[in-house]
Amino acid sequence: MSIQHIAIIMDGNGRWATQRKRPRTLGHQAGVKSVRKTIETTVKAGIPHLTLFAFSSENWNRPEKEVSKLMDLFLSSIQKETPELNAKGVQLNFIGDLSRFSDKLQIKMQQAAANVPENQRLMLNIAVNYGGQWDILQAAKQCCEKVIESPDLLPHLGVDEFASHLSLADQPAVDILIRTGGEHRISNFLLWQSAYAEIFFEDVLWPDFDENHFQSVVDRFLNRERRFGQTSEQVNA
Repeated sequence: MSIQHIAIIMDGNGRWATQRKRPRTLGHQAGVKSVRKTIETTVKAGIPHLTLFAFSSENWNRPEKEVSKLMDLFLSSIQKETPELNAKGVQLNFIGDLSRFSDKLQIKMQQAAANVPENQRLMLNIAVNYGGQWDILQAAKQCCEKVIESPDLLPHLGVDEFASHLSLADQPAVDILIRTGGEHRISNFLLWQSAYAEIFFEDVLWPDFDENHFQSVVDRFLNRERRFGQTSEQVNA
């Protein structure tokens, strides 16, 4: 059973720092190191798609100072990491409503996504100002616009046509959805794309998530039976 797409809700940076009596921003910095390790592990495992939940549409409600520090960290990480990632065959792709970010940050994201590695080994999707409900809503609006222009399309509007307007429309569905930090919810992340994902809620805080934790999830996934609505007998046959 091959793995084409892993998605991760990277939770626990703030709590990691609080446990050490350090500022929450230090936890986010430590989280960047785990991002780097996870990307390397994914490439090494030969898994072609990885989506990381970096900043949700609800995260704007956090303290203004923390959000500002996150934006600075996001910008500096893009500038620092992109050349090295491209050299390793990693293609960057940003999903979400990017219009709310500063012009400077939007330009940096566009430039990073435009850099195509010579030998692509991983499509790295970074979800920023993203929400699954927003994703579905904007796809519905696009479908409505098409139907308004051509009413005859309505009877033919099916799942595939609708999904073609979603973020990650040209990428495989999520096989594995991981959430670190011990919480048991998916927090409005890739709602459509994770319809049949195997979900793993891990107690480890994100800065402590390493190659061993990653491999443990992969091993448990490979021991699960994915039926997609069928019976075990049908799958085995």
